[in-house]
Amino acid sequence: MATTRSATANWQGALLDGHGQVSLDSSGVGSFDVTWASRAESPEGRTSPEELIGAAHATCFSMALSHGLAGGGTPPQRLETNASVTFEPGKGITGVHLKVRAHVAGLTEEQFQRAAEDAKENCPVSQALTGTTITLEAHLA
Repeated sequence: MATTRSATANWQGALLDGHGQVSLDSSGVGSFDVTWASRAESPEGRTSPEELIGAAHATCFSMALSHGLAGGGTPPQRLETNASVTFEPGKGITGVHLKVRAHVAGLTEEQFQRAAEDAKENCPVSQALTGTTITLEAHLA
């Protein structure tokens, strides 16, 4: 069964001196301020499209890795994933670096690296971001 989730962005003014807010409509968990400066310079308490993409990618990757590990008979006790999304004004999103630290019993480092690489390549957000470079750093704790 397909699902659809939605968010709404409202923007006022020109790009460089304007401001906006993005709301997570489906969940209703919040609205977040955005500006060009929060995207291209310093966050100063506001979010950016790249931070939201990072949140989506870290979550999707963790879910895919958890599923793959459980399917192989070694479900993780804990996964902690960070996704750092790089934005360059004039170029756009130039890369995503995934970093995961995992607690998984009964798994060799080589098996874990294979599972992490598979999750990186096949999670739906990675698939949606195929136009950029995605790198991975994966560690068993």
